[in-house]
Amino acid sequence: MQLPVIIIGAGPIGLAAAANAAERDMDFTVVEAGADAGAAVGQWGHVRLFSSWLELVDPAARRLLEAAGDWTAPDDDAYPTGAEWRAAYLEPLADLLDSSAHGSVRYNTQVTGVSRAGRDLLVDSGRDNDPFAVHVIGPEGHERLLGSAVVDASGTWTSPNPLGADGYPARGEREHADRITYGIPDFTDATVAARYAGKHVAVAGKGASAQGVLIGLAQIARRDPDTHVSWLLRRPSVGDAFGGGDNDQLEQRGKLGQDAKAAATSGLVTNVTQFRTESVIAERDGRLTLGSIDGQQVAGVDEIIVVTGFRPDFGFLSEVRLDLDPALESARFLAELVHPDHHSCGDVPGHGYKELAQPEEGFYVVGMKSYGRAPSFLAMTGFEQVRSVIAALAGDLDSAGRVELQLPDTGVCNGAGAFDAPDAVASTGGCCGAPTVEPELISLGRPAR
Repeated sequence: MQLPVIIIGAGPIGLAAAANAAERDMDFTVVEAGADAGAAVGQWGHVRLFSSWLELVDPAARRLLEAAGDWTAPDDDAYPTGAEWRAAYLEPLADLLDSSAHGSVRYNTQVTGVSRAGRDLLVDSGRDNDPFAVHVIGPEGHERLLGSAVVDASGTWTSPNPLGADGYPARGEREHADRITYGIPDFTDATVAARYAGKHVAVAGKGASAQGVLIGLAQIARRDPDTHVSWLLRRPSVGDAFGGGDNDQLEQRGKLGQDAKAAATSGLVTNVTQFRTESVIAERDGRLTLGSIDGQQVAGVDEIIVVTGFRPDFGFLSEVRLDLDPALESARFLAELVHPDHHSCGDVPGHGYKELAQPEEGFYVVGMKSYGRAPSFLAMTGFEQVRSVIAALAGDLDSAGRVELQLPDTGVCNGAGAFDAPDAVASTGGCCGAPTVEPELISLGRPAR
């Protein structure tokens, strides 16, 4: 009996992997820690995506849904919110896959470990011929699932980068967690907006999510003039923070940058550059003072919003042999394709099973997690990844080796290069307009028009 491919995560890329497996009549099991499909997407459901529907539906998934006959395809040219993406696509796809003769989708099932069955990390003998053992905690307690291969599409959403510039939480960050939000608040919610209205809000981060936060806070500040925003940037100047503008082939990402630039230069936002947070200290009046490693301070802060990106969690993969880039924590051979210091806008080529291969044969990290800490991921990149990986697992290496993807170009490059370089130097390279949180899967700010 052929064991199933075990897919970790019922998000956009995990479900796309399952759709490709179903189309090839391969057995699969999807395990999802959340209560339903796209659980992580649901946590930023108020956010509108950069990409249009045309770029947000996996081709194999589209074929399966259309063949089922009861799915209405969204308008290819429209830009959905996360909630709309989930309701109109991810949930119907998951329901269809769960009813498939070849697989199932299991919710509330947390993966706690992956290994070769009966062999820990140290054992070499017969390793590649043994199935995988995936340990999970679910409604039935601790289970051990056996699989012919494992595709890790668990993403990075649950591992946000901290406020602290050292890569660890700043002093006082944990103690004042009730005043800190990681990610993009839903400013259209009256209760959320009231939390920030009339307050001094510090925003840490440079990418698209930070830009969306600035836009939302600026709108609040226009309604309540007592609202003050401090934008904390680690780099020497705002410079290239706003992306390619009209030259960005992802139109809504370009517009986001333009709107964010307008907010940042409106007088409603104070830009604080070269600020690398070292401490969060309570003042006598109950407010907070943020300290930088160079002695700078931002005092009188009521609330902090941290949008400094995400990182992969490999804790449950300690018994799997991995080859990761030491800086990005991506697949080593993928690092040069996605590293924001080395590639320029739109030049991340389509890639598949070869670039994603790990020393543990039959194990693949795909989706946002495959990029490690790099911020330039697009949903359609993930769709191409899993198309290739599933084809390879099916033995169809001709299909697996083809590239069936062309990414949009941003047209204008941001600085990356030397961390402390001025814009004139830094603009010679880098990733363009790339967000620092759940990247191109998330676009913030005003709805697409």
